[in-house]
Amino acid sequence: MTHKFKFQIAYADTDAGGIAYHARFIEMAERARMDWSRGIKYPENDLGFVVRQLDIKYSVPLLVGDDIIIETTPINIGAASVKIEQKFLRDGVICAIMHITIAYLDKNLRPRAIPDSIVKFFK
Repeated sequence: MTHKFKFQIAYADTDAGGIAYHARFIEMAERARMDWSRGIKYPENDLGFVVRQLDIKYSVPLLVGDDIIIETTPINIGAASVKIEQKFLRDGVICAIMHITIAYLDKNLRPRAIPDSIVKFFK
């Protein structure tokens, strides 16, 4: 299941040269994941997902005013974590790829098995 999130690069997303600042990709990816995961109901005693690991490869600069699509796809669902790939596309060209691992935690910040209802969401 791939989720597509439309985004436009604003001046606030760029450095002095008008190129999307590298750290803003993390925020854009988070917005796309939040939009994608709307509707997940977490059990009362669970915190939910937190970012455990993140890797980004930048290949083509994004510029102020660019309309992009962020594609979010789960690529591996483990017992207590999910690996996700997020592609930043402009006119079908991959400008950056992010691989992220999110871990599922209970309210005591301990890893916990992902409930079946949430696993179904990712599939």
